[in-house]
Amino acid sequence: MPAPEAERWISTFLAARAAELGAARNTQLAYGRDLLDFADWLERRDLDFAGAARGSVEDYLVHCDAQGLSQATRARRLSSIRQLYRFAVEEGWRADNPALRLKGPGRVQGLPRTLSEAEVTRLMEAARTRARNPADRLRDTALFELLYATGLRVSELVGLPVTAVRGDPRMILVKGKGGKERMVPLSAPARAALADWLASRDAVEEAGRKTGRAPSRHLFPGEGSEGHLTRQYFHSLVKDVAVLAGISPSLVTPHVLRHAFATHLLAHGADLRVIQTLLGHADVGTTEIYTHVLDDHLKDLVLTKHPLARKG
Repeated sequence: MPAPEAERWISTFLAARAAELGAARNTQLAYGRDLLDFADWLERRDLDFAGAARGSVEDYLVHCDAQGLSQATRARRLSSIRQLYRFAVEEGWRADNPALRLKGPGRVQGLPRTLSEAEVTRLMEAARTRARNPADRLRDTALFELLYATGLRVSELVGLPVTAVRGDPRMILVKGKGGKERMVPLSAPARAALADWLASRDAVEEAGRKTGRAPSRHLFPGEGSEGHLTRQYFHSLVKDVAVLAGISPSLVTPHVLRHAFATHLLAHGADLRVIQTLLGHADVGTTEIYTHVLDDHLKDLVLTKHPLARKG
């Protein structure tokens, strides 16, 4: 465990960051883990946040590389350290930021793994038949239809309040990263699946109410401490459905379905800015990675439609 002083630095920094930026809980947890690891590393060398020099930060990054951590993880760790020290300078805890001019390993901007439209169709069909319990089949169908129709992050999906879908809305309000809200339209299949699931869910809730059980405010109730289906459970469910659909479970995650939502929309002519809004990306640059799906389509247009294209 890091020294109390290191814990104070981290907790104060994270609290200020949450208050000023409205940082998402998962992001806060990642920053906290990064800084605790750095604090432990420093402590094993009789160092601390206050006394660490630029060379210490560089040595730590070399240590992370030797551990086999990915470029993305190492880049995030440097960012965490840099932001902690920036905050420390502002608070007067340090006179300098030893990580200020360090260059990170950069991020690998790889193409997101996605699924074909036929594979998504197979997943939808498998979700309708996987569970033995009819209520679970309705829930699974609603989960998959809603995810593919909206491109929600898995935390946004499992945490949806039931009030968001009351009254058969054509659009739902979603609270995303940093508490930012956005409106997302629902497809007809998603609305139908939600209507079926709500009828089943409400019947169970009503039976529970008669026995004195408090109603759940979540669309997908769960037994966890937060009262809704957990991200881990849904991740496992996606793997099970993939196996049933005849697709390697290593190729399918909730985030891959989010990628499929974006790439299929773009391939069918949706505007990149619209997709950015639907996904809740703060920067369109994050969304531009999906343009790879247009490569073959654009190549075909040039070869077949350009007036100077060769014939034969």
